[in-house]
Amino acid sequence: MEEVRVFPLTCAVQNYAWGKIGLDSEVAKLVVGGDPVAVIERDKPYAELWMGAHPKGDAQIKDNRIAQTTLGQWITHYPACLGSKVKDAFQGQLPFLFKVLSVNTALSIQAHPNKELAATLHAQFPEHYPDNNHKPEMAIALTRFQGLCGFRPVDEILGFLQAVPEFHALVGRDAAEELRSSVGDEVRTGRALKKCFTKMMSCEKKVFVDELNELVKRVTQEGAAGKDTSSSNGDLLLRLHSQYPGDIGCFSIYFLNYVVLEPGQAMFLGANEPHAYIYGDCIECMACSDNTVRAGLTRKYIDVNTLCEMLNYKPASASSKIFPCVPDPADPCVTLYDPPVPDFTVMKIQVPASVKDYTVASVDSASILLVIEGDAMATSAAAFSDVTLTRGSVLFVSANESVSLQVTSQSGMTLFRACSLL
Repeated sequence: MEEVRVFPLTCAVQNYAWGKIGLDSEVAKLVVGGDPVAVIERDKPYAELWMGAHPKGDAQIKDNRIAQTTLGQWITHYPACLGSKVKDAFQGQLPFLFKVLSVNTALSIQAHPNKELAATLHAQFPEHYPDNNHKPEMAIALTRFQGLCGFRPVDEILGFLQAVPEFHALVGRDAAEELRSSVGDEVRTGRALKKCFTKMMSCEKKVFVDELNELVKRVTQEGAAGKDTSSSNGDLLLRLHSQYPGDIGCFSIYFLNYVVLEPGQAMFLGANEPHAYIYGDCIECMACSDNTVRAGLTRKYIDVNTLCEMLNYKPASASSKIFPCVPDPADPCVTLYDPPVPDFTVMKIQVPASVKDYTVASVDSASILLVIEGDAMATSAAAFSDVTLTRGSVLFVSANESVSLQVTSQSGMTLFRACSLL
């Protein structure tokens, strides 16, 4: 019998505490859409849907005629499904992990190491750094999505040092002065920024907790008196402090850009870029790694030295953090999110209501297809039988296989597809 090369998946759900609760969560809604008998608990967080073959959340194959039970096992048996280039470049492994995130409370401020640093950290501290891979990642907003990303322009940081005495106290007069006098000299600015950030991150706990309490008290009183607290970034400060009281990460809002993505907008996070997701739902794609160096807004292990050494201290505007997508010249329904790494590319496929027959083109890479909206009957020469697709359906498509969609919904379809375009 010819092996099947296109099949549906049941994907792993992660119930991390920061996730949106019950059916408020996009993850939970997609799970129910893809599997009507799935039980969603009303008071449980549904944080992440993992679509891939990562050992911590390997997808189950939804076709009992296939001997292997998980995608990871299947790829091990049939590595050719990856496509020859991908198979050779990534040692027979699926190089990406595709996710949906539903964020209710902020994730830790973190950065991911480059390959060199990942190898070193994994060798020295395997309990904190589980593999030797880099972890570039991209987030594409499904709903309005808020995050912190990269260092702000220096004039904004200097503005906060002036307007927020509690922040100035943690950075210290010397480092603040060094930053002020470095303006216009990129190399000196980078050094001074590193000094300021390291100084704040290395503060004794009692010192920063006292300053934070002072700051929260002042901003709360000013707000109650009807004053504008934007010069202290008051709203965001109070929000993060309510989620992580006494956490050094609350001060990072004066260093990092506050970025808001509208649905369809993306941000790409390369190695050593400090970031934190704050609220909203997104599609995320990343290299298959779990390496994270944390800096605050967390109760997990914080590795201040590694973090302060590794970060990219290049100030840039919030708007520069929005990653541009481009129309696919070969297909008007496809928008490409193609980051500067080989591990993954994401495509958004929007089939308009007027189109009832659409072919998901073959690519020279294994890919994972997620339906966000709409219904269709999917047929492929490489599938055992037709597959009914609805919101939340996930399909694995081997390299060089196309899938024909017979669209049954009135308003068209929206899908996202992850693959590796070498």
